Amino acid sequence: MKMHQEQLVIDTPGRGLIEISDHIRREVRASRVDTGLCVIYCRHTSCSLVIQENADPSARRDLETWLERLAPEGDPHYTHTAEGPDDMPSHLRSAVTKTSETVPVVNGELGLGGWQGIFLAEHRAKPHRRRLIVHVTGD
Repeated sequence: MKMHQEQLVIDTPGRGLIEISDHIRREVRASRVDTGLCVIYCRHTSCSLVIQENADPSARRDLETWLERLAPEGDPHYTHTAEGPDDMPSHLRSAVTKTSETVPVVNGELGLGGWQGIFLAEHRAKPHRRRLIVHVTGD
């Protein structure tokens, strides 16, 4: 069984969905795994990972808008505001999405559907440097 692990550093421009599919594809190819699993893990609590439609940008905008409605900035009930008004909302948005995604590796490639992409969801307003661990295992 082969194993490949790499840490990716993604600089975000601030809040929004950043497609990282190509970064993950490169790691899958570097692994030389033909059949297996690729796990992507986000090492942060104020950003997350999502698999989302990557063909029509309106799907991303709608998801971002929904997350903003779900966990709005400025809610007077928040007590965790040490890093600003986007602090607690970013943690809440991360809690309802995921810190990891698992995608099959099929014939040496990510087994994503035709309209799927892997996105880093940056929930903070300011740019951040995010670290992801990509682990590919299989034959």
